[in-house]
Amino acid sequence: MTSHASPADEAGHQGPDLDRVPHVPVPAVLALGANLGDAAATLTEAVRQLAEAPGIELTGVSPVAVTQPVGGPPGQPDYLNLVLTLMTRLSPRALLAAGQEIERTHHRTREVRWGPRTLDIDVITYDDLTSDEPDLTLPHPRAHLRAFVLTPWSWMDPEATLSGALVADLAAQADDAGSVRRLPTGTEGPGS
Repeated sequence: MTSHASPADEAGHQGPDLDRVPHVPVPAVLALGANLGDAAATLTEAVRQLAEAPGIELTGVSPVAVTQPVGGPPGQPDYLNLVLTLMTRLSPRALLAAGQEIERTHHRTREVRWGPRTLDIDVITYDDLTSDEPDLTLPHPRAHLRAFVLTPWSWMDPEATLSGALVADLAAQADDAGSVRRLPTGTEGPGS
C-alpha cells in the first residue's frame, strides 16, 4: 500500500483520530461474508451498494470463497466470503459506519458472537493506520489468522501484504486454510 502520513502523525497526539477525513483518497480493504438467505445475491448487492457509496471507489473485488464457519454455534451453513480493495475519502469511522449501514439494509442482527448472519462487513485495513480503539481496531485484530479473509484477498492480489507479511503466506498458515474453496465458475457472485 502507498504510505501516507497517519492521522495520528498529522494530529500530533498518541492515538489515531478515527474521525479525521483524509486530504486525498486512501486505500482500504474490506471483507464481506454471508451465510443466511441468498448469500451470493446479498454479496452482489452489498458490493454494488459499496461501489455507489459516496467517498468510496472500488479498485478490486476478489473471487468468492466458500468457507466453513469459524467459531460460533455449531450447525451453521457455509459462508460465502470476498474481499474488496478500495480508495476512500471517508474517515475510518465513516467507512465502518457505511459498512454497518449496508449490513442494516440486509437485516443484519448482532445476537450471537460469530453466529450466522445475513451480511458481515469488516474493515481489515485503512491505509497504514493502526488503532486499538474498541470500536475499530486496525488492522483487523484477527484478519492475519483467517484464511476466509486472506485466501480470497490473495486470489485478487497475490502481492498483497498485511502488517508486512505476504497475505498468501498468512493464508497458508491459517488454521482454517483447508476449509476455503473458490465458488465454482458460473455460480452467481460478484467476484466469481
